[in-house]
Amino acid sequence: MLKPGKENEASDALEMSMAAVAAAMSDPSRMKMLCALMDGRAWTATELSAVAEIASSTASAHLTRLVNARLITCLSQGRHRYYRLAGQPIAGLIETLMGVSWQSVTPPTSRTPHHLRAARSCYDHLAGELAVHIYDFMTQAGWLTPDGSSLTDVGRVNLAQMGIFITPHPRRKACCACLDWSERRFHLGGEAGAALFQHCLSSGWLTRVPGFREVSVTAKGRRAFSQHFAIHSLAQN
Repeated sequence: MLKPGKENEASDALEMSMAAVAAAMSDPSRMKMLCALMDGRAWTATELSAVAEIASSTASAHLTRLVNARLITCLSQGRHRYYRLAGQPIAGLIETLMGVSWQSVTPPTSRTPHHLRAARSCYDHLAGELAVHIYDFMTQAGWLTPDGSSLTDVGRVNLAQMGIFITPHPRRKACCACLDWSERRFHLGGEAGAALFQHCLSSGWLTRVPGFREVSVTAKGRRAFSQHFAIHSLAQN
């Protein structure tokens, strides 16, 4: 048990750390970079400077600030350096901040761009209307526990039949309900959400739109989502 003085020191350290994270995210250029990295891929400094519409030298300083705040990581491969988000908790923080920000600038009727509202990546899992419909189906069909915190045996069997296998002892949450910022309803996160999204991509059900978080549903995907999740009203891309 910490002594009173030690408790105060721990509290101060936590609050200072929170303030440092907030400060690192407070610049619009840095936020543009973080939002771009929400597609789950690694970007070069040149690509991120273009997204933020700033000079390369300025982008370098911003990226250093984000690395120091542990919001992103830098990966070196040969002569190239790539940047990506520091993990799912950071992606969750940004997604939540997006939702709070949209609430402050829009009326109750969502003005979220339709292409992002329909289907998009949320770091390593699927978000948007499509993801919400999948989550609703899985809940109603008994694939998930009522709170969305884990898969049921029925859910594991059905995912396995699709070729989606969940790691028995993942280092992150096996399954969780993520509040979708554009729909204000839940979509599937955690290890199961990531595995489902990767399967959709590798199976050709979804394709990424280069340089954006938007994903498109293919004709094969429309058939698959209708067959597996009873989703019959996906628009033609």
